[in-house]
Amino acid sequence: MKMTRRTLLSTSVLAALYGATRPALALTNSGATPWRNWSGGVVAHPIARVSPASEAELVKFFSTSKGQVRPVGSGHSFTPLVPTDGHLVVLDQLTGLLTHDATELTATFAAGTRLGDMGEALTNIGQAMFNLPDIDRQTLAGATATGTHGTGINFKSLSGYITKIRLITPTGEQLDITPRETELFNAARVSVGALGVITQITLQNRTPYRLKQTSWIMKTDEVLGQFDEQAAKHRHFEIFPLTHSDYAIALATDETDEPINNPTAPPEEAAAFDNAMRGWMQVPPEQRKPLVNGLAEMIEPSSRVDVSHRILANVRNNRFNEMEYSVPLAAGAECLEEVLRTIEQKRIDVVFPLEYRYVAADDTWLSMSSGHEGHAAISIHRIATEDYRPYFDIIEPIFWKYQGRPHWGKVHSLGAKELMELYPEFGRFSELRKELDPEGRMLNDHLRKLFGVTL
Repeated sequence: MKMTRRTLLSTSVLAALYGATRPALALTNSGATPWRNWSGGVVAHPIARVSPASEAELVKFFSTSKGQVRPVGSGHSFTPLVPTDGHLVVLDQLTGLLTHDATELTATFAAGTRLGDMGEALTNIGQAMFNLPDIDRQTLAGATATGTHGTGINFKSLSGYITKIRLITPTGEQLDITPRETELFNAARVSVGALGVITQITLQNRTPYRLKQTSWIMKTDEVLGQFDEQAAKHRHFEIFPLTHSDYAIALATDETDEPINNPTAPPEEAAAFDNAMRGWMQVPPEQRKPLVNGLAEMIEPSSRVDVSHRILANVRNNRFNEMEYSVPLAAGAECLEEVLRTIEQKRIDVVFPLEYRYVAADDTWLSMSSGHEGHAAISIHRIATEDYRPYFDIIEPIFWKYQGRPHWGKVHSLGAKELMELYPEFGRFSELRKELDPEGRMLNDHLRKLFGVTL
């Protein structure tokens, strides 16, 4: 049976796993029209929505309003970064390419621009982003503010490619921040929306290029044994370990001059996998390994070639919740193996593959790899209609054991005390936040926990 990694992650059976008719988790309230995040697991009831058509309108709003404010882009974060019973600032009208420099290969976008809309715009001006995350539904401001990253030991998070950022503070001040303002620049690039509302971001880019992506199946222990070698050999290398299995899907991506060849997977491919998967879904987790291994062994190698942004990012129609932690490179394989072993030993009924990849260090204060020589990122997922908490609660302490740092946009339970120990510049960021937002207008309950702010 022909089967690829794309088919695995887009197959309709994932959407039906484990209680597809159960309601999503929600933060309940009553009154105002609710807002929901992408996965449906976080709900808010803002008293008002503000959608500024210009920066001037946003400045006026801050200058003439009072109370809590939270910005929102695509709502792709799984943590409650957005929820507020105050004002929700929606960036839908602040989108598109604003300016570019053909010599320096930089481009400035409005902060509400979705990553998926940037590729063609950059191609039209002879530029391309160095890297992209796996999913392109996020807005540029949301992705950078949470430290979102792609794959590759030689590639930083998206925030690491920012060369200039415009921030409207809660007092209505407009700040154009460059590397010359070292502390503010290193704080503002990954700010979880705690310093104000970002309206423009300038990125360092490169010339357009094509990528060839190849996937194949390997024993998980074997691929981990050669992961460093593969990560050094390929522009991008990552794996998707299959739960209750001995196997992982390996994914290597490199630049190429080969012609574009990226056909849509035929529906019969997904249908065949759906049928096989539904069969072993009925088997208890402790008896599932022979069936999953048998299915994995049927996955054939595949490859595709396309322009960079069409290879690096993908469409995800099946919604989920996610936890991701970064750990030091030297601890990555051991941590992943413990996660997989725990899933098996505790018979956790999950079929969504894990994700394991390397990312380079950068100098933003709240980056997952700030102060490291790079990090190994490990992600676990649960279908959006299933209560993720029992699964995530079991796995999260394993990440803590290896000094893991949480992705700001993905589920975690840490507060100021723990974060202060993990991020060397966390205290300095907190002080700067208080300077820019002395009244705490940008804080909600979640951010108060993050920064140890009490009412």
